[in-house]
Amino acid sequence: MAARIGIGTVPHRAPMATPSPSSFSKALPSPNGLIFVRTWSTRRPAFRFDSVRTHRAICSSLPVRASASSDELPSSSGPAGYTAAIYAARANLKPIVFEGYQVGGVPGGQLMTTTEVENFPGFPDGITGPDLMDRMRRQAERWGAELFQEDVEFIDVKSSPFTIRSSEREFFTLQVKSHSIIVATGANARRLRLPREDEFWSRGISACAICDGASPLFKGQVLAVVGGGDTATEEALYLTKYARHVHLLVRKDQLRASKAMQDRVYNNPNITLHFNTETVDIVSNSKGQMSGILVKKLDTKEESVLEAKGLFYGIGHSPNSQLLEGQVELDSSGYVLVKDGTAKTSIEGVFAAGDVQDHEWRQAITAAGSGCIAALSVERYLASNNLLVEFHQPKTEDVQKDLSDRDVQEGFDITLTKHRGQYALRKLYHESPRLICVLYTAPTCGPCRTLKPILSKVIDEFDQNVHFVEVDIEEDPEVAEAAGIMGTPCVQFFKNKEMLRLVRI
Repeated sequence: MAARIGIGTVPHRAPMATPSPSSFSKALPSPNGLIFVRTWSTRRPAFRFDSVRTHRAICSSLPVRASASSDELPSSSGPAGYTAAIYAARANLKPIVFEGYQVGGVPGGQLMTTTEVENFPGFPDGITGPDLMDRMRRQAERWGAELFQEDVEFIDVKSSPFTIRSSEREFFTLQVKSHSIIVATGANARRLRLPREDEFWSRGISACAICDGASPLFKGQVLAVVGGGDTATEEALYLTKYARHVHLLVRKDQLRASKAMQDRVYNNPNITLHFNTETVDIVSNSKGQMSGILVKKLDTKEESVLEAKGLFYGIGHSPNSQLLEGQVELDSSGYVLVKDGTAKTSIEGVFAAGDVQDHEWRQAITAAGSGCIAALSVERYLASNNLLVEFHQPKTEDVQKDLSDRDVQEGFDITLTKHRGQYALRKLYHESPRLICVLYTAPTCGPCRTLKPILSKVIDEFDQNVHFVEVDIEEDPEVAEAAGIMGTPCVQFFKNKEMLRLVRI
């Protein structure tokens, strides 16, 4: 069985006085394991309650995001963690998956920021990364995996049962004991750390063409992509759908991308390749807007300014193994070391799957395969140590599909809480006495898919006190441009025809 735990970023909150943690602790059994998947967390205020979940035998994996289950802790981030959760759940191990909240990237892993996945078996016509992750997540849930959008903040594998702590709501901490863990935390996109990088992050610099490429800021403009591998070439090709022209800045004298991707780049007249080129900094105009990129030719040392309104990073990834430092053996780059052909780490009972242990292939199919290996390894480990506890599979029930946005009846009804499109936005702006929440999304934006169900639950809590409108920036580009939207997802709040706040996720 496999499980993964993810860790997500946590917004800093002002500490509040609360009762001592000991007075609020409680035990929750977790018989089989935990799975950590693609989730990392920042330190929250010290004031929080502790909730302890104890499982007699738990198998879990540690990817970028985190989730918890009764037997193991899998996470919803990436094909490795999801596959581990599927196999663990089908083995009646009832895994727990920590999906994470904000730290460590997008829940669902790197495929959430990928357009067409053309080489995953079973999809002859291809499938988008977010769609593939949605299917894997639903499959894990169908077999009984429990998914939690919590941030894993601490893990201790020095003694068994292992200890995993995650954030639970605002000032609570969830603690789980597990005899087995699957780490599937994945890897994060690297940054260049340019002098003005923070100044222009999300105002011209992005690490996700899928999320931001369709925004008005970049449409019809000259853009640039840094990198020479598959990620960079895919970003460059995707941006040609919206940009007037794309420059691909490569430090080496040749591309490292696969031959298929190289052919696509070389044959695309809207992409110009710049070899032996280093990105030095961002150049702005008198209005403080990004207007170009300062680059240097490594062979001639000559510096020049390349006209561009946007810069996208495609320069590789760093493994999310920080929580394991000093506990599990890592290589010089931070990747978890596993025994050849297995998912076993240097600690008995701790297994790793996906990109956190794969610095060479980093493919969706190899990640999924490693998740399968990790899950089966966990099952064998628990059984051989008399720690295995099986759970009956939940009865399958017919799931009623919710109406899609396009199924909503024609016309406008101000008594409804949730709406879509520019007509509804304009009507509510002029007529609604409530607080108006506007979510700007793009059809290929993975983070948008993650944020929408979370935001929808919040809206449901305040129902009659708020109006919600979703605006697709491709369907209604003029509204997005008028609102100054530079990327998705983005949220605006209005009250009495005044904008109270803009939040760029």
